[in-house]
Amino acid sequence: MSADEKQRRVWDRHAAGYDRQMSVLERRFLRDTRPWLCGQAHGDTLEVAIGTGRNLPYYPGGVRLTGVELSPKMLDIARRRAADLGRDVDLRLGTAHRLDFPDAAFDTVVCTLSLCAIPDDARAVAEMTRVLRPGGLLLLADHVVGATRPVRLLQRLVELVSVPTAGEHFRRRPLHHVEAAGLRVERHERFARGVIERLAARKPG
Repeated sequence: MSADEKQRRVWDRHAAGYDRQMSVLERRFLRDTRPWLCGQAHGDTLEVAIGTGRNLPYYPGGVRLTGVELSPKMLDIARRRAADLGRDVDLRLGTAHRLDFPDAAFDTVVCTLSLCAIPDDARAVAEMTRVLRPGGLLLLADHVVGATRPVRLLQRLVELVSVPTAGEHFRRRPLHHVEAAGLRVERHERFARGVIERLAARKPG
């Protein structure tokens, strides 16, 4: 079974309870991260791993939005949310490892709280960069490796269970992949003992 198929099964199992779980975590840790990120989107926008569509209420009205999601059950919830909001979104099944779009197809690419569970996060960031137009904006937010040693130790212990059972990593740092891809970080914030990180990075051109 491929890594993508394993993750598809994990998220299909969690789809029904995902929004309830996330509501609790977001109130405690994420602050205003979803509006902070999505409010910067413009033009043709791709959200990678759109999940149940929790970001949909926060995009500006003029954004032309496409969403890609690995889990069919998560995508079904996103479709219902888009319909309830009256939001026109092109929602597609797909994987962050191989985005089914040509080079330089989008003005903005967004990914929230997903690189922690995408099997190859470096490859996913490379794909997001590929589909960005020159001058385009990459908007990322995730939980990352903590800023202090006790937090990092706790994250390491949690990963002993979370990685083999759900593919969930707690010690990644997408910022490094963004910088390696040659993007210019324009806005960057890290909080909640360094565990939450959000950024906006510009593709050269």
